[in-house]
Amino acid sequence: MTGSDASPSFTLAYVPGVTPTKWVRIWNERLPGVPLTLTAVPADEAGGQLRARGADAGFLRLPVDRTELSAIPLYTEATVVVIPKDHLVTAAEEITTADLADELVLHPLDDVLEWEALPGRPAAERPATTADAVELVAAGVGVLLVPQSLARLHHRRDLTYRTVTDAPVSRVALAWPEDATTELVEQFIGIVRGRTVNSSRGPKPATPEPGAAGGRKRGPGGGGAGGAGGGKAQGRRGSGAGTGKGTAKGGPKGSAKGGSRGAAKRGKPRKRP
Repeated sequence: MTGSDASPSFTLAYVPGVTPTKWVRIWNERLPGVPLTLTAVPADEAGGQLRARGADAGFLRLPVDRTELSAIPLYTEATVVVIPKDHLVTAAEEITTADLADELVLHPLDDVLEWEALPGRPAAERPATTADAVELVAAGVGVLLVPQSLARLHHRRDLTYRTVTDAPVSRVALAWPEDATTELVEQFIGIVRGRTVNSSRGPKPATPEPGAAGGRKRGPGGGGAGGAGGGKAQGRRGSGAGTGKGTAKGGPKGSAKGGSRGAAKRGKPRKRP
């Protein structure tokens, strides 16, 4: 946590199923002097942890209380059914809740899905945790519907899962106390959103002074001052690169006049005394 009398630090909470490794690595690369501490919290306690300032920010599952917390939705997870590997459902890649009508569906107390009506047949008792429910599935007691990340978190060799296309889904968000949007929180938001070091909120490169490139200021016509002078001089010499007026005076007219005079002088015989 940050504080006026303490060295800067950052505490990040996260709920089961979320893997913050990538973002933590980028933080350590960009802010090596600010240690980041990870703290795992149950899904139903994540909001309270932030409100109590137990963490600067956290990855949690929506919905959250927006009166005290700010949140940025990040991604949505598919819902899967966890089943034994020899279950009939494994014959399909995807199923619907109707395919579970005859199944005993476990509903743990820490379920993160919002159900209007749980599919299948309800169990007599609700397991205390998702981990307990997974153990019951392995024992052949029933099946379990969870976000895909939780199915991976509680992976067992004797279990597998299939996507349930019409089940409620879980959305993961980055949240923090609304009245504690510190500079470090802004830094972490930028990392999660994929901002680079040179983005609008990162350090900006120094702006070069006017005329610094090449050591010359630009003239009113878009070219350098030296280029403008060169064009004027060329026009006086009648090289064709100046204006039409300069070319006419120094070009055909001047050449014809000077050439005829020179030829006349050279062709006139000199008188002897």
